[in-house]
Amino acid sequence: MAKTNHNSPLCRGRTGQVSFSDFALRLGQCSPFVLGLLQKSNMTGKDKAQMRVLGIDPGLRNMGWGLIDVAGSRLSHVANGICKSAGPDLAARLLSLHDQLQDIMENHAPDVAAVEQTFVNKDGAGTLKLGQARGVAVLVAARAGLRVGEYAPNAVKKAVVGVGHADKAQIAHMVRLQLPGVDLAGKDAADALAIAICHAHHLQSAGHLSRAVARASA
Repeated sequence: MAKTNHNSPLCRGRTGQVSFSDFALRLGQCSPFVLGLLQKSNMTGKDKAQMRVLGIDPGLRNMGWGLIDVAGSRLSHVANGICKSAGPDLAARLLSLHDQLQDIMENHAPDVAAVEQTFVNKDGAGTLKLGQARGVAVLVAARAGLRVGEYAPNAVKKAVVGVGHADKAQIAHMVRLQLPGVDLAGKDAADALAIAICHAHHLQSAGHLSRAVARASA
């Protein structure tokens, strides 16, 4: 089950709004996803005081999840765990994953989510089942009103480890280094935290862009 370590309450401080207009688009350095997130959250010359990120590592049998709080460049662990599907058939197992993820949303109230993209391999049937589990993860996050980032496995590994072909042991090691004291529920949970960290880095880059836009618009 999940290992939980609650930190300080969520803080949503703001100091005025920044207008993200055609100027930001002309910079050409911000993906539509990130630009939309910045517009929705009305980010300013200063980043939001804290943002809670949920990372999800899709799997039909075991779906890893991990939550971190992001405050500027500081990352802190909130909770992590593994959703284990149960049921006599595919439909029941997907429903089981849905309900468990829904509980995580209600208990931890993340601000944004990130899900790893499906890796297509030679096992076509297995890839399809994984895709269905991934669809459940995206659906639960979307129904909670969260914007969902999506990252290829190699992109996550490169963001966390520094190389795109790291193994699970290397990922877990780097997650422990970046989140001191974390008690990992398993390899799938470590992967989920890595996805959350990857998304946090992406959002931090967007924060640098928002400050540049604010200065240029002043």
